Amino acid sequence: MRLIELYKSVQGESSFTGVPCIFVRFAGCNLRCSWCDSTYTFQGGKPFTEDEVVAQIEALQPCPLIEFTGGEPMLHERELLPLMQRLLRDESRRYTLMMETSGERPLGEVPTEVHKIVDVKCPGSGSAFGSFRMSNLDALTSRDEVKFVLRDRRDYEFARDFIREHLQGKVAEGTLGGILLSPAFHQSPSPLRTADNMELDARDLVSWMLEDGLPARLSLQIHKFVWEPQKKGV
Repeated sequence: MRLIELYKSVQGESSFTGVPCIFVRFAGCNLRCSWCDSTYTFQGGKPFTEDEVVAQIEALQPCPLIEFTGGEPMLHERELLPLMQRLLRDESRRYTLMMETSGERPLGEVPTEVHKIVDVKCPGSGSAFGSFRMSNLDALTSRDEVKFVLRDRRDYEFARDFIREHLQGKVAEGTLGGILLSPAFHQSPSPLRTADNMELDARDLVSWMLEDGLPARLSLQIHKFVWEPQKKGV
């Protein structure tokens, strides 16, 4: 498997926001979202064996929360799934595993114990729009969350309609853990740690959420307020 970086920080989004976390960032992505903040993952990286990844994770303990991200981690499915199973079997560490994925790759083989954060790409994502694999809805569990990154009102309306048609019932039944609405950040943000770096004003987004009564969570990527928005490895 090829990794870009492996480091310890705090979770910046999802229901684990603010919790210390080890990030295992894979190289490579088959999508090109217009607002992507991880373009440095598209190429490069270093090869790691499963044993080497586990050793680095153990060296960063204590920190039982681990997220696999990218790039797109599911491009490394052949190596990733056995690694997940190995970590889940470690009863002495009792790891909690997360994975951030685009939802373009099949997710049915991912262990159900893993908390999946699955993106549904909105129109503003550009060429990635429409890439979500609808059959992945059947792979979602009460541990999982679906995320929408929003650039404008059009993106919000797409997310709202998708939620109402495909996700609202799952939240009500308790078969989906949650829904995240996240304003996109400018690709060339200022070094200031302010909300001005977001393309969509969070006040507008909150107003729309309240007006429509969506069963969703506002997600602001807190790591981009704790550190400078362009800083990597945090």
